[in-house]
Amino acid sequence: MIVCCGEALIDFLPAQTLEGAKAFQPFNGGSIYNVAIALGRLGHDVGYLGGLSEDFFGQMLVEGLKASNVDLSYVAMSARASMLAFVNLKDGQPQYAFVDEGSAARMLSTEQIAKISDQVTTLHFGSISLINEPVASTLEQLAKINKDRCIISLDPNIRPTVVVDRETYLARLERMIALADIIKISDEDMDWIYPNADHKSYVRKWLEQGTALVIITRGSEGATAFTNIHEIDQPVEKITVSDTVGAGDTFTAGLLSSLEQQGLLQREKLAHISAKQWKQATKLAAHAAAITVSRAGANPPWRHEI
Repeated sequence: MIVCCGEALIDFLPAQTLEGAKAFQPFNGGSIYNVAIALGRLGHDVGYLGGLSEDFFGQMLVEGLKASNVDLSYVAMSARASMLAFVNLKDGQPQYAFVDEGSAARMLSTEQIAKISDQVTTLHFGSISLINEPVASTLEQLAKINKDRCIISLDPNIRPTVVVDRETYLARLERMIALADIIKISDEDMDWIYPNADHKSYVRKWLEQGTALVIITRGSEGATAFTNIHEIDQPVEKITVSDTVGAGDTFTAGLLSSLEQQGLLQREKLAHISAKQWKQATKLAAHAAAITVSRAGANPPWRHEI
């Protein structure tokens, strides 16, 4: 089983009333939630680990997980409010304003998390759940405890407007990077973490310190995948873009999906991945992401659509 650890929230996307007034429409969302949904739709044994509210927004999130065949064993329910995100689309790119003070997602504690089963092969982390306390420390501790028995996957998916203490956050990201076997990161995130730096120099550093796979995505310019031996370019598919909400999360799910299908989510096998196997994973990731951007909101494809 792959378990996705982090935030689930309600995205309020721009809409219009029948009278033509501006409005916001609620949709299930959150980077980690989206990865779990995408993996469930792709037919994988996947679970979601995070704090969800008992309010009606939380019930929407629970129903969304159930509908996409995501296991709920690691969900921590509470009476706290749901995390909310108001989204503004500028040239098809999402801009976010979050409401999460004291939310069920943000207040997740170690005591609320069930012991990770021996059936779990991979833990995926990232995004805003690694920014604010106490959830950030809770998830970092979870990764540390399970590092030796699970593959650790990381997508920083940084939301700069949420970061208050840059120094503390960067220190945590560096610790999570050191724990990660698989890192998927955007060029924008690389620029934010390492301003004016050569991206490949940091990729080499990560690989030297033990990360097996790194992939840098560059939006419409495609992606580049790295191992200690290989460097592979993956172009994007030509498609009419509705918006890019959930594109990166679907890409991450596509990577994990292909690696799982190929039987590679084991540390020894990841260390010896071939160029052909890595290319197969990036190709599926790009195809799944292309389907997501072709329709509104974070709506990952089902297996029969691939």
